[in-house]
Amino acid sequence: MMNISEVAKQTGLTNKTIRFYESKGMISEPQRGENGYRRYSQKQVNELLMIKRSRLVGFSLDESRELLALSRDPDRKSADVKEKAEHKLAEIDHQIQELLAMKQSLQSLISQCPGNNQPGCPIIDALTIGEAAAR
Repeated sequence: MMNISEVAKQTGLTNKTIRFYESKGMISEPQRGENGYRRYSQKQVNELLMIKRSRLVGFSLDESRELLALSRDPDRKSADVKEKAEHKLAEIDHQIQELLAMKQSLQSLISQCPGNNQPGCPIIDALTIGEAAAR
């Protein structure tokens, strides 16, 4: 059994994050020592690591909760897990396309700006008047 500081070291999560995941019911409830302090087992460490890793690859908190529930289900189907991962990948691809469009718009605005000591600025004009949206 470990205290929260030991769990934090093992998982790379802060004490606050561990308590947050616990308060959201993401991990199984740790035992309490005679002093009332939480005592974590390897089970909670593994749950926290799964949450951390799922968040690192883009899953939301709710999606991480669903994956954690699937990991606990001995009757799960790998097809269900794969479907969730494929859906997340499609979302990420969509976000990348949106970011590339934003990048292109910003590059266009930057190329129009003389960047000199004069007050006229096509970037401000486009953002104020809305020309950027029309391009």
